[in-house]
Formats: sequence, C-alpha cells, structure tokens
Amino acid sequence: MLGFIASIIDGVLVGLVYGLAAMGLTLIWGVMDVINLTHGAMIVAGMMLLYLLASALGLSPYLILAPSLIGGFFAGIALYWIAIHRMTGRPPLMSLLSTFAVNLVLVGVGTAVWGTALFNVEVSVPGFSLGRYTFPGPHILAAVLAAVIAVGLYFFLHHTRTGKAMRAVANNREASELVGIPTTRLLAISVGVGVALATVSGTLIGTLFPYTILSGDSYELKGFIVTVLGGFGNPIGALVGGVALGVLEGAVTPFVPVSWTLVIEFALFVIVLIAFPGGIFTRRRGGL
Repeated sequence: MLGFIASIIDGVLVGLVYGLAAMGLTLIWGVMDVINLTHGAMIVAGMMLLYLLASALGLSPYLILAPSLIGGFFAGIALYWIAIHRMTGRPPLMSLLSTFAVNLVLVGVGTAVWGTALFNVEVSVPGFSLGRYTFPGPHILAAVLAAVIAVGLYFFLHHTRTGKAMRAVANNREASELVGIPTTRLLAISVGVGVALATVSGTLIGTLFPYTILSGDSYELKGFIVTVLGGFGNPIGALVGGVALGVLEGAVTPFVPVSWTLVIEFALFVIVLIAFPGGIFTRRRGGL
C-alpha cells in the first residue's frame, strides 16, 4: 500500500509538468480556435536547448528555463506569422495542415542534425524519502516550478492589461476590434505565450526522462488527453487535467506493464470525449 501511495504522489509531481505542457496547447485553442500541431516539436526544442546549453556551457538545467521561455515566445511569434496568420478566418483544417507542415519541417531538420540518438541530462537534486521510497529531487523541483509558472500565467491573464486583452479577444474578437484592441498583435502574443509554455515544459521534462528528437509526439498526445480532461480553452483546467493524468499513470504503473499505460490513457480519452464532448472542466466556447 505504501508503494502504491508513493507511486500516486510521484504521478502528481509528473502530472504538474504534463499540465504545464498542455496549458500552451489549450491557450492557443482558447484564443484562436487553432490546434497547434507543432506543439510536440516545440517541447523537443526545449529539451534540446537544455541539452545543448547544459553540455556546452555547463549551466544548471534550471537556469536554462529563462532562455527557454524567451526563445519559445519568439519562436511562437514566428510560427504565428509563418503558419497561422494567413489562415485566420479560414476553415480550421487549413491551420491544422499549416502547423502540421511546420512540424514536419522541424522534426525533419532535427532528425537530420541529431538523428534519433537518446539524450539524457544528469540532474543532481536531493530527493525526499518516505519509508523505503525516495521521491527524486528533480521530480519535486520540476513540479514546484511548473506550479509557479502556471500561477504566473494565471496572474498574467487576469491581472495584466495584455492578459485581459487576450481574454477579451478570446471571448469576442469582433467586439475587441471595435473598442480598439489590436487583435492581430494579441493573437501573435497568444501563440508566443503558448509556445513558450511548450518549450519550458520540454526543458523541465528533459530533467526527468531521457528523450530523442521524436519524443515530442508522445508528449503532444498526452497534451491532447490533458486538454480534453481539463476542458478545451481552459489553461487552469489543463493543469488539473495534467495532475489527473499523472495520478492515472501512478495508479496503473504498479499493476500493468508500462507499454499498457498509453493504451489506458487513450481509453480514458475516448470515454471522456463521449461523456463530456467539451472536456470535464469546459468553459463556453472562446472563453479563458
């Protein structure tokens, strides 16, 4: 029983990082009704930035979070102008295909440069012991940092002028334009913030698990599961959904082979879609 409880607690810690990753995906959806299929590639970009800076400069992995956030933000701005801006107002399939095309380019370039080699960044952080079980220090610190960043996002959206304008654009873009809000600039910022959350979550995930250039696909799929659990367009719900997914992984890991975990997660994904088509913690369309 103690081992099961320890597995659940570790699942909560990892789930907070999953939730942070999904917050970027659901933020872009909530503001623009765009599904960003470069999400997995951007998570891997954060992982590779971690590997390159930690190995080349010997920086602490946690000092790399700041450049990961900033670099992700500007990458998101570039993504908006390259793949999303001209698709605004067109059928959703157009933006889906354009972001998917950019994803293929990014994965192709990454594979050509680094291949599919396994990367791992050693992180030394003291853990916490509970009886015979020790919770890894990197898991605890990553969960705390993910929660801090999520709180920062909430503060940004609800207590800053730009964040309030983003929420206004999400609720009613036409009315926002009528009152003088620069919607195009706000949409670009929204994509920038969403991608920044993806890259910084990738940096945190890179401190927890080994990864390859192709690892983004699995984390993107987890992001969709978390988005459905938390409700489409609800960033805070995504954090709760990430914790729920982590708890599920922690609950089933002691009893089934690891290869079955993703199967169980997608079974849950289908069940939730049937029971709650808009997600468990859904908000009205376009709302943040």
